[in-house]
Amino acid sequence: MPTNKNKVYLASPFFSDGQKDRINQVVSLLKQNPTIDADGIFIPQDHQFESEPFGSFKWQDAVFASDMRQVHKADVVVAILDYQLEDGLTEPDSGTVFEIGSAHEANIPVIMVQFGENSQLNLMLSRSYTAFFNGKDDIQHIKDYNFNDLEQRYTEKKVL
Repeated sequence: MPTNKNKVYLASPFFSDGQKDRINQVVSLLKQNPTIDADGIFIPQDHQFESEPFGSFKWQDAVFASDMRQVHKADVVVAILDYQLEDGLTEPDSGTVFEIGSAHEANIPVIMVQFGENSQLNLMLSRSYTAFFNGKDDIQHIKDYNFNDLEQRYTEKKVL
């Protein structure tokens, strides 16, 4: 396998313990992958500009600018689609969807990850990914996926 080390922007909600657990699982798999720069994984929850009051205009402006800059600096965006999986809701987080669209528009490959195997997928998302890892067992293959070759990897999810 080639030794090029890719920088990752990890798009995902991080507002609940379940969401943070999914992030940790994906980060662990990415760090095991020889085609990923283990120190080059940008995790937005770790960059929240705590010097500004949460939710203030300055905070919003700084977070948005930083996240968009990091999306465009990444070699690949890995997006965790599960938002409120614990509540049975399958619609992805709107911020994650925005980051996917920004990456796709900038010709940055998008790798989608979904723990909830029975979730449906919006048409726009289904046509914007390079690879899709669907379900807890399939997600384990992230550690072996070649982020240099970026082979197409499809899912048979029902499209909305």
